Amino acid sequence: MRALSLLAFGTAAAALVATPLLADGHAQGSGHGNHMADDGHVPMYAEDLLAAYYARLEQRVDLPVAPANVSLAPDTTLTRIAFGSCNHQLRPQDYWSVIAGHDPDLFLFIGDNNYGDQGWDGDAGLTTLREAYAVQAATPELAAFRAAVPMMITWDDHDYGFNDGGASFAYRGWAETIYETFWGASDEVRARPGVYESRMFGPEGQRTQIIMLDTRFFRSDLETMDYTLDRAPLGPYQPSSDDAKTMLGDAQWAWLEQELAKPADLRILVSSIQVITDAHDYESWEALPQERARLYVMLANRSESGLVMLSGDRHAGGIYSDATPETKGERVWELTSSSLNYSFSSTERNTAREPDDKRLTDFISEENFGMVEIDWAARTFTMSLLGAGSVRDGSGAGEVRVTETVGW
Repeated sequence: MRALSLLAFGTAAAALVATPLLADGHAQGSGHGNHMADDGHVPMYAEDLLAAYYARLEQRVDLPVAPANVSLAPDTTLTRIAFGSCNHQLRPQDYWSVIAGHDPDLFLFIGDNNYGDQGWDGDAGLTTLREAYAVQAATPELAAFRAAVPMMITWDDHDYGFNDGGASFAYRGWAETIYETFWGASDEVRARPGVYESRMFGPEGQRTQIIMLDTRFFRSDLETMDYTLDRAPLGPYQPSSDDAKTMLGDAQWAWLEQELAKPADLRILVSSIQVITDAHDYESWEALPQERARLYVMLANRSESGLVMLSGDRHAGGIYSDATPETKGERVWELTSSSLNYSFSSTERNTAREPDDKRLTDFISEENFGMVEIDWAARTFTMSLLGAGSVRDGSGAGEVRVTETVGW
């Protein structure tokens, strides 16, 4: 019998994503879970059908691996944490030396770390994603940076493999294998679905917890709005009132609650997409408002500590702040940094296009990276966006664009 082509097999599997089949062929809703339906039928997902294929494919292809990274001792007192998002693997990456020149203790790569979905034709092998990672593996600037600066990583949609993708992405398991192989994920991360991770650094009194969320693997499909010519083009999504929809999934929510109960002096919570803002209709926590309220309640109930949230995704950045009943009146802070080398517009145009009473700064669109500097004696952290040094947009290397100091 003739073998089923990769593209045809992938297309057939993708057709099952939104409507997984029960054993008798009847369709079921799109939630992912290893449970049995009330009538005794067992759901079957595209992922189940693809498992054998991926087991064989993994034996036949060499998955790319990132350049070696220096480690960071758990007892290290962190004072400078750099981060960034939206790196196109085919564009200049001189910014790595700019970031290294600021001598960060740790760099957080928080999503869209490559654009492996561009040019993808739907094949189940995620060829363009693997090719994007292979380009990164051979990038000398990244190799030099990783040899000098420890890194923690999470993903967003473009390095997950599908624009705006969530739990219904049929090839998410293979995307996770590619990601975990490339970045050398820890045994803890490899042992469970998704790529969320938390690490603690520093002695008592100077203990920093870094929490890297996964806002892709478990996230429900977002609700789209009707397109109208008179609506400003600020995204396709609208807030959902469906309390069955999830951003993190049950297991990750339970894990996050446990992590926030651990003693720490300062917590840095990373979400690849923005948390606080309500000013646009692209992907954000605003699209699932009940999930954002749940996050705020969980943060308010954390073991006592300072807190700052980091995000990316938007190809622009700024400093955000809000206080809500869910946060029990506590003012929460968010620093968005994007993009490292893939800017779309200018600060002037984007600031005018997206007014936001929760954003305290201009909407910085020139290429940038973020920095959180901790003053342990003063019990303050300083959030800053710095120019990534792009020749194309004229932003100075290391130029401070916005900054804010917060006490806790």
